[in-house]
Amino acid sequence: MSSIKDRQRAAARARLEKEMAERAEAARKRRQRQVVIGSAIAVLVIAGATVWLVTALGDDDKPKNEAGSAPAGTVACTWTPEAGGEAQGGAKPVDVGTPPPNAPNTGKDTLTIDSSLGPITATVDKSKTPCTAAAFEFLASKKFWDGSKCHRMTTQSIKVLQCGDPTAKGKGYRQTDGTGGPSFRYAEENLPTNTGASTAPDGTQTGPPTYPVGSIAMAKTQQPASTGSQFFIVYGDTPLPPEYTLLGTITKGMDLVQKVAKGGVDDANGPGDGHPKVELGIKSLTMAAA
Repeated sequence: MSSIKDRQRAAARARLEKEMAERAEAARKRRQRQVVIGSAIAVLVIAGATVWLVTALGDDDKPKNEAGSAPAGTVACTWTPEAGGEAQGGAKPVDVGTPPPNAPNTGKDTLTIDSSLGPITATVDKSKTPCTAAAFEFLASKKFWDGSKCHRMTTQSIKVLQCGDPTAKGKGYRQTDGTGGPSFRYAEENLPTNTGASTAPDGTQTGPPTYPVGSIAMAKTQQPASTGSQFFIVYGDTPLPPEYTLLGTITKGMDLVQKVAKGGVDDANGPGDGHPKVELGIKSLTMAAA
C-alpha cells in the first residue's frame, strides 16, 4: 500500500515540478519581451527627442547664407572650406578669407587681365553667375592672382589655356602648378545647355560646341561644387562636358591667347597637353562694374 502512495506522491511531485518549470520559463520569456519592448520604446523616445532637438536647435548649425535669408536682389552662396591637396604633393590653399554670404544677381562686371602680353578683358553677367562673380570680385580685391601665370594648355580636341593657380609663379614650371587655389570651394553655375557637339573620327567637330571660342570658364575637379580660382580661356571650339561654369566671354585680347596657342605646348602631360611654350603671366586681375 505504501508503495502505491509513494508512486502517487512521486508522480504528483513530478507534475508540480514540470508546471513550475513551465511557469518559470513563461515568466522568463515575458521578462525578455518586456525588456525588448522597453528598449524599443526607449530608443523611440531618444530618437524622438533627438529629432526634436535637431529641429529646435538645427538653425544654429545651418549656413547663415541659405537662400531664404538672402535680401532682395541677391542670392545666397555657400563657401565650402577646402582641405587642400598638400598631403598628396599639391599646393597648400591660399587663405584670404571668404566672400560675403550673399551676392548680387543683377548687373555686369568687366574682368580685366593685365597680362605680360597685353590686356585681356571679358564680360561677366552676374545674373547668370552671381556666386562665381562674387568670388572673383573678392579674390581680385585681395590681389589673389597677381604675379601668377597660365600653367597649362591643351591643343587637340580640347583647346583651352588654363590659368588661375595663385601658386604658379616664377620662372619655369613646377610639378605643383595647377594644384593651387583658395581656401574655399563653391557650386557650379550657368552650365551650357547646348550639348550637341561631338568629334568626328578625323578630329573635326559636328554640331555647336558646349564651349565656343572666346568663352572663359571655370576649372573644377571631378566632384560637384568644386569650383575654385582656376579658369580656362577657350581658343578653339571645345566639346567638353557641360560641367564647367561659363563665367563670361572674352571681348578683347583673344589674339594674345591665340599667340600663346600657336606657340604650342611642351607635352609634359602627354601629346598636346602640357605647359605653354609662350608664357602668359598675370600681372593683375581686376573686376569692375561694367
